[in-house]
Amino acid sequence: MSKPDIHADDYALTMNTSRDMLECMREGRLDSISIVPNMCCFEKCMELLYGAIPNLPFLPLLSVHLDFVEGRSLAGRDKTPDLTKPGSDLMGLGWSGLFAASYLPHKRKKVKAQLKCEIKAQLAKVQEAIKKCMEIAAGSGVPCGQKGLRIDSHQHAHMIPVVWEAVLEVVREEGYTLEYIRNSKELLGIFMTDVSLYKTYRPVNFVKNRILAFYSHRADRFCKANGMKQMYLWGLVMSGRMDRERIERLYGKMRRRAERDGRTLEILFHPGLTLPEEVTPEIAAEAAEDFYMRQDRHVEKEAVLGVQW
Repeated sequence: MSKPDIHADDYALTMNTSRDMLECMREGRLDSISIVPNMCCFEKCMELLYGAIPNLPFLPLLSVHLDFVEGRSLAGRDKTPDLTKPGSDLMGLGWSGLFAASYLPHKRKKVKAQLKCEIKAQLAKVQEAIKKCMEIAAGSGVPCGQKGLRIDSHQHAHMIPVVWEAVLEVVREEGYTLEYIRNSKELLGIFMTDVSLYKTYRPVNFVKNRILAFYSHRADRFCKANGMKQMYLWGLVMSGRMDRERIERLYGKMRRRAERDGRTLEILFHPGLTLPEEVTPEIAAEAAEDFYMRQDRHVEKEAVLGVQW
């Protein structure tokens, strides 16, 4: 059976998040990572990565972690007034606002145009940094399998219809070679095969799983039409606590199902911990308290470092 893609989101969310992820990279435990474009610590976090690359066993594949729910607008509030908070360049529309805009004809066209401005800015910023990473890796003899643009997003917002359309239009208009776009399609049935685990899952994560599954068919069709291998994601129902014990109990079933269906299995972790002093207005206070600062992130880091794939 083929090895899964061990992936970590949120590089450049904060400095400490990035340091934790770098520890996993130095151990060769991450096949790919996602880079947040629009936090004030972006440049400092990238300098950390640039300096670490010559001593890495390999450079993980690097994705642009598009962010429309936190951070700041890189296009500027003049170009993204409906995406940002009033009088500020902080992102403010949120997941629910993007979702609603997909189904409100009077808002959809305007919001999509603003999203395209923001997507162009975020892709350009991270792709420039990724190009530098690849150059450092090549100059240092560090293996790197990156070929083209890779895209995912914070809170899987790219799966929302109006965002999905905006992303693909920008990719086409800017002439990017797209080698990967995350399909947040997770196999719900496998979580139901072990009764003893039922109470360990957060009910809200089942809701996320179903919403994203509904929109996953569009991503499947796109990948098939463009010669990209289809995938399953593992990291929604267990989001916030991808711990070693439950992973090892379900891993064989997940991997066999992906193999049977001819899909890549991407196992998604958030192994970076945010420190209290790193919480700025760019980060949603509720998300910081409920997720980014919880010790569950160290549980996920321990799983990345400890599970034998």
